Amino acid sequence: MVYFTADMHFGHRAIINMQKRPFESVEEMDRVLLQNFNSVVHKNDTVYVLGDICHHMKVEDADDLIRKMNGKKYLIIGNHDKKYDPRLFVDIQDFMKVSVDGRNFALMHYPMLSWPKKSSGGYQLHGHIHARMEYNEANRAEGIRRYDVGVDANNFFPVSVKQIIDFFGEQVNVDDHNII
Repeated sequence: MVYFTADMHFGHRAIINMQKRPFESVEEMDRVLLQNFNSVVHKNDTVYVLGDICHHMKVEDADDLIRKMNGKKYLIIGNHDKKYDPRLFVDIQDFMKVSVDGRNFALMHYPMLSWPKKSSGGYQLHGHIHARMEYNEANRAEGIRRYDVGVDANNFFPVSVKQIIDFFGEQVNVDDHNII
């Protein structure tokens, strides 16, 4: 299965109040986010992390936490990401295009007004803005295939490619995925 996520902000105590996250402490937040991640992403799954894995955390501690995250990880760099150990990721880029079962996804930490294949059914997945699901629903209502995969918009879980395509009302066969 293919998953997407962003904006976990592991180690970032202030994000709890800033985004009104339902956690009593940064330790609880980090534990729940890692547990949620690993409850859906399995060892052989592919996960695209669209930035801001950690904030206010030593690189060594961040690397230790990333090692605990399941799946084959691709990082699309966010504004708070540090120089993590590159061996923890299949690839690290500022922008990436992927195709899953013939559907095209433009991946970037930041939301974009235009993206490759936008006019022919392509999707843009991003994080950064810490939106809620209402943002994704408003995009869908306006016919815009742009989706915030950040944890704040997705009940603090990664979101699967199937969930995104179903959200936009399409059928999907997720057996195949390729980087384009």
